Amino acid sequence: MQTKNVMIVGVGGQGSLLASKLLGRLLVSQGYDVKVSEVHGMSQRGGSVVTYVRYGDQVASPVIDKGEADFIVSFELLEAARWLPYLKPDGQIVTSTQQIDPMPVIMGAAAYPENLVEKMRATGAKVDAMDCLALAEQAGSSKAVNLVLMGRLSHYFDMPEEAWQQAMESVVPPKFLELNKRAFALGKNA
Repeated sequence: MQTKNVMIVGVGGQGSLLASKLLGRLLVSQGYDVKVSEVHGMSQRGGSVVTYVRYGDQVASPVIDKGEADFIVSFELLEAARWLPYLKPDGQIVTSTQQIDPMPVIMGAAAYPENLVEKMRATGAKVDAMDCLALAEQAGSSKAVNLVLMGRLSHYFDMPEEAWQQAMESVVPPKFLELNKRAFALGKNA
């Protein structure tokens, strides 16, 4: 199988590391060679972060270059737009519509861009955008956006539901497992 590339992007503190661990565990359980990058960027709360997950028969490097991402999974709308140049022409964006003001907006030096979903679609990108924060809160915690996104991403992967569930059980702490399973189901069924 040709190597597939998934970028998980967002803002520090949103749970992108858990999302990448979950996806990596799922793919390993399905027999793929998997490389997951470290978090790049400011992993402290508030900074832009990106992790790469690459999988296939044989994967040499964890790095994804511009124009190579099959999927961009974004926790925040501006981050989806920021990383758009990395998407393949036929790639898929799965994004939360949540907007977190970056520092220039907070300081009043810039305005948060408007109509980002429409602007990304205007480039020809396939964009699956939904209010993941509302679904996470419905599941029981605003911190479960990562599992809502993974549930939504599962639509694009031909892998058994049980494999996703087992991957969750292996990476999510037991006391948060039921909450995270609810969040995953809400994202999947949205």
